[in-house]
Amino acid sequence: MDLFEYMRSTNMEKESPLASRLRPVKLEEVVGQQHIIGKDKLLYRAIKADKLSSLIFYGPPGTGKTTLAKVIAATTSAEFRQINATSAGKKDMEAVIEHAKEAGGMYGKKTILFIDEIHRFNKGQQDYLLPFVEDGTVILIGATTENPYFEVNSALISRSLVFQLEPLSPEEIKGLIDRAIHDEEKGMGSYNAVIDEEAADFLADLSGGDARHALNAIELGVMTTKRSEDGLIHITLAVAQECIQKRTVRYDKSGDGHYDTISAFIKSMRGSDPDAAVYYLARMLYAGETVTFIARRIMICAAEDVGIADPMALNVAVSASLAVERIGMPEAQIVLSEAAAYVACAPKSNACVNAIGEAMRTVSETGSLAIPPHLQDAHYKGAAKLGRGTGYMYAHDYPDHYIEQQYLPYELTGREFYRPSDNGYEVKIKEHFRRIKGVDSKGKF
Repeated sequence: MDLFEYMRSTNMEKESPLASRLRPVKLEEVVGQQHIIGKDKLLYRAIKADKLSSLIFYGPPGTGKTTLAKVIAATTSAEFRQINATSAGKKDMEAVIEHAKEAGGMYGKKTILFIDEIHRFNKGQQDYLLPFVEDGTVILIGATTENPYFEVNSALISRSLVFQLEPLSPEEIKGLIDRAIHDEEKGMGSYNAVIDEEAADFLADLSGGDARHALNAIELGVMTTKRSEDGLIHITLAVAQECIQKRTVRYDKSGDGHYDTISAFIKSMRGSDPDAAVYYLARMLYAGETVTFIARRIMICAAEDVGIADPMALNVAVSASLAVERIGMPEAQIVLSEAAAYVACAPKSNACVNAIGEAMRTVSETGSLAIPPHLQDAHYKGAAKLGRGTGYMYAHDYPDHYIEQQYLPYELTGREFYRPSDNGYEVKIKEHFRRIKGVDSKGKF
């Protein structure tokens, strides 16, 4: 490295964002993630012993994926190379592989290849790495915010240890905030800033476990707040609120946040908790989920989990779906709230789900059984001569508009598919059948 390169590197380090300057260089400095880097944990022991296999770090932004890779870079005796999948191509990987072969052949040194946003690589790019990971030419460390079991080739997964990083706790975020304010070497200590307790609590809470988000807010607050008469920069609650004007919501429409939130939304409606249903609805709307997607899920829940226990639930859900397409946001959130709350509060039954499921299995097992002749169409030419429709009894000609006759194929006589629950309107259905069929509580229903 020449003098100019050294000066450029030094200046970049000084002028880099606060979150980058505060990045730990030792394992002991890493905040959080004790479930994987605690002193008795596998990753801690592997890093300390410099005996790493290929790794994949998976977790939300700001939880320390790149930080752990940098710590490994600072502690390992291996060569360390880093590329970002959003901008790197095959040529970049080829250059790293060539360097790794030289380092291994000439000096006996291993090479660690850190790929940030590894899920951005397509299948072909990921496949290119396989033989070199397999034969130990490189030790792969991949970082991703997406579920690697969906986004990373299964062959790479099978050759790697997957570690899931968790969002930092508010207390851990507050510790980083305190360090950022007072650290004179890497932080903002030379600015003589102080932060109110309620401001620190506010930032720790609204950062959503994302350390980078909190540190960016601190840096913005210190750099843009005028010094008070006492010579200090005061980060008050008002200043903190200006620096983070909107809470961070972890919700990627193609990732875990999406699936976890919609799962919680549906399960809350199914579980008859309107408060939770509306809360998860708000989270999806806040993060920009489409109203049509949400409306579809409400319709499905109304059919699947409410069913005939409240026949109006599906009507409400379908009406809401039509309404949100016509009026859009922000008013659509009211319509969705009404539909979600209605479905959540409605009596529940999955009797229709069970009925169609069992019927489908029966059709699959038995095939096309003969339809009883009296139910067959009697209107086409020659039907009467073949006995089609003969003997059919028209239900409306009989008391209560009901007459007992064979409807199922004869091979399925006595089979039950729809079994009404004891909830909501299905109680009336049971009572209706007991009345017209003379079946008591010990009968079919």
